[in-house]
Amino acid sequence: MNFSSLVLMEKDKDNKVFTKELGSYKVNEGAEYITKMYYDGEKVNVFFDTKKDVEEWEYTAIFDCFDYEAFAGKGYIIEDVDDEYNPTWVVKFDLISEHEDMEEKLDELCNIISEKIYEVFQAIDGKKESYQ
Repeated sequence: MNFSSLVLMEKDKDNKVFTKELGSYKVNEGAEYITKMYYDGEKVNVFFDTKKDVEEWEYTAIFDCFDYEAFAGKGYIIEDVDDEYNPTWVVKFDLISEHEDMEEKLDELCNIISEKIYEVFQAIDGKKESYQ
């Protein structure tokens, strides 16, 4: 499925409800990995996963081989999300008020996500025996 835009909602920290739409942003490849996105009053939170179910050995291998530095090197905060069935991460960054700049930031993030998910599946290919 091809995505053409992402909608950023503001989420109330206390009662966990969405309060308003902050913007809709055109993005390219990589948005299909994003499962949810919101602004919590402090940071934009973008959750993404592998977009497909993985085997138990792959779950561990993916976290072991994932390139966290590619995100940190661009100023993103990235954390594992442990309570999901498939490998999932949350990337956090400051809200950018200028629409075009925020769109560029999200597009950059989508490109990194797409590239790193592809690379991690390449990196674990043929390593099943190492993780069983």
